[in-house]
Amino acid sequence: MFPTGEQYPISGAGHVAVVCEVGATLRVLQRDGVDLVRGFGAEEAVTMCRGQQLLPWPNRIRDGRWTWQGRTEQLPISEVERSTAIHGLVRWMPWELVDHREDQVTQRVVLRPQDGWPATLEAIITHRLDADGLTVELVVANPCADPLPFGYGAHPYLSVGADDVADVELRLPAGHHLEVDPQRLLPGALAPVTAELDLRQGRRLGGLELDTAFTGLETSGGRWSVGLSHGDRTTELWADQGFGWLQVFTGAGDGSIAVEPMTCGPDAFNPGPTHDGLIVLKPGQRFSGSWGVRGTV
Repeated sequence: MFPTGEQYPISGAGHVAVVCEVGATLRVLQRDGVDLVRGFGAEEAVTMCRGQQLLPWPNRIRDGRWTWQGRTEQLPISEVERSTAIHGLVRWMPWELVDHREDQVTQRVVLRPQDGWPATLEAIITHRLDADGLTVELVVANPCADPLPFGYGAHPYLSVGADDVADVELRLPAGHHLEVDPQRLLPGALAPVTAELDLRQGRRLGGLELDTAFTGLETSGGRWSVGLSHGDRTTELWADQGFGWLQVFTGAGDGSIAVEPMTCGPDAFNPGPTHDGLIVLKPGQRFSGSWGVRGTV
């Protein structure tokens, strides 16, 4: 038995991917046999959140504590060194297989009430391959009688074959970034991107290290996109307008860069500069959004 459970391979138009039962994790994504994401082996466990789905919140909640409808909730602390609850509650859960075809796989998870989380939330995710690469479609539903907040993010590590991120050219369409406490990486204030962090025209990273949340994302045709390039290779992540935030992490140490589309910023469950991004679903309401990865090799 694999650490990430059942493995669901899909293929289409020169692309192959493997999605896992545990966490609906994207373990492999290739075009013509070349990696577009830096994944991991079937016999390995997930490390550094590679390919995981982050729900019902991405990033961090300060001290795992938040208040909803007058009640204070206390989540387990999953990032002990910073005293935060990080990256949601479903990334280690098995996702039920709904449909598996040659070029797509659909999975479902139901998150039940538990310590720190007050209600039931349902999510359905589909990974699909075609000539444009990978498209990931998400539907989140509130089947309960009361409103329910949530956020979502994904955690792929994009690759263009570089051994060192310093050699990668990165383009991202953000006009603002989130200033954070450097010890805990929790929100301080929103600020316009500095010259160092302004990557809208794209440039080689060199010595720039990022573990940074960005917003103010410029869209075209209802989408924004982030591009990596190195030599003749490019890899691009795109997301629709439901994703108002983006986290970029360059510290993997293997030449890949985590590019994380998020519906909200860090600690959005609490008052502060990211709170406006929190989505609240009314009873019976659904959210749908999509993101994807494509590349040239």
